[in-house]
Amino acid sequence: MDEKGIKKIFDIKDDRTLRQNRAVHVAFGLLAESLSDAGLDQRKVLKPSVEIPWTPQAVKEQLYRPIMKAMFNFKSTTELDTKQISDVWEVLTRELSKNCGEAAAIPFPSQEQTDEYLKSFKKL
Repeated sequence: MDEKGIKKIFDIKDDRTLRQNRAVHVAFGLLAESLSDAGLDQRKVLKPSVEIPWTPQAVKEQLYRPIMKAMFNFKSTTELDTKQISDVWEVLTRELSKNCGEAAAIPFPSQEQTDEYLKSFKKL
């Protein structure tokens, strides 16, 4: 309650789940692969003079994190709740699609896609 005795109501946020945490990192990998396969290396998206292929970490640091910081002023992806993860991904893929075409139109991965993607690494 505030000083006038009026009860304040806050939005209840769902904490990010372990599954969603895995899915967001799978999403970084899928987008990195798609951008690189389409010939849209980091040079074409970020730096014009050096050919730099995309990695999941580069997607996170160069693309996802700046949008997250601008939208929510968070330094770490661990601070995001379930809706915020999706909101940042939506802005990222919308803007990349405008500038880079279909290679950037990667939907956020489903649980099945996340599990399958992670299994592919365990086989290596």
